[in-house]
Amino acid sequence: MIEARDLCKKFSQTHALKNLSCRIPDGCVYGLVGSNGAGKSTFLRLIADVYRPSSGEVLIDGQPVSDNPAVKSRVAFVPDDIYFLPRASLDRMAKLYASVYPNFSYKRYAELVKLFCLNRTSSLAAFSKGMRRQAATLLALACSTDYVLFDETFDGLDPVVRNTVKNLLYEEVCSRNKTVIVTSHSLRELEDTCDQLALLHNGRIVFESDISNLKTAMFKIQVAFAEDFDRTKFEGIEIKSFGKKGSVASIIVKGDRDAVSARIKAMNPLLFEILPLSLEEVFVYEMDALGYSSNIVLG
Repeated sequence: MIEARDLCKKFSQTHALKNLSCRIPDGCVYGLVGSNGAGKSTFLRLIADVYRPSSGEVLIDGQPVSDNPAVKSRVAFVPDDIYFLPRASLDRMAKLYASVYPNFSYKRYAELVKLFCLNRTSSLAAFSKGMRRQAATLLALACSTDYVLFDETFDGLDPVVRNTVKNLLYEEVCSRNKTVIVTSHSLRELEDTCDQLALLHNGRIVFESDISNLKTAMFKIQVAFAEDFDRTKFEGIEIKSFGKKGSVASIIVKGDRDAVSARIKAMNPLLFEILPLSLEEVFVYEMDALGYSSNIVLG
């Protein structure tokens, strides 16, 4: 398990992270979303010990990450700004990774190179942006670490390769019980990839939830009655948003779906329909409830 305790990181006069605390369980895909500058990349770099915290600490299974080679060897990190050695090929980079990670698997490496259809001996400098990300991804997975961190996982990947990477992440978690942490600006990409999601803003986690609970605990209702009505008719129901056009109201509700449904049906509506919300909509309404502008979610 990864645990962050009161984690702070300051660059000059700017706080990238402010007293961030969370626990990331083993065997899951954990997604981080947020606006530009929210602290997602900084958080991953602190877990990987690329950065040292200004205060607080990161622990893996109770052991500090900082100055701990044994713990660091259990973490592979694919940054947003991918770097390879000058004039290096995939095979040369594989040798470098194998010298750092004791469990590096050349068998797994060969399988992944074949899966992505990449040339092992060509210079990586000649690869496209998407091909370079594929190369970095397969090298990280071949390290056979317990934790794999991906910053902007799907950036530059075409739809076919994107699905391939998603399937690989599922395999890593389900078959190898790894923990995968991914960041992305695309909630739609994370919606069908992650088990848990956390929203960062201004260096803090302001919202965290199991994705299945997140998508079932908030829903949209369309309702109409024979008589005129307004928001007060639904007193006692947690309403995130209320809008009415003509005689039909569209309401965003948070709570137990069955209990809310039974209560409204008892009011004898002329029209009553429950509609699912996308993950993007859920986060927008949660952020609005916290008093933040909704555009930070989409960053």
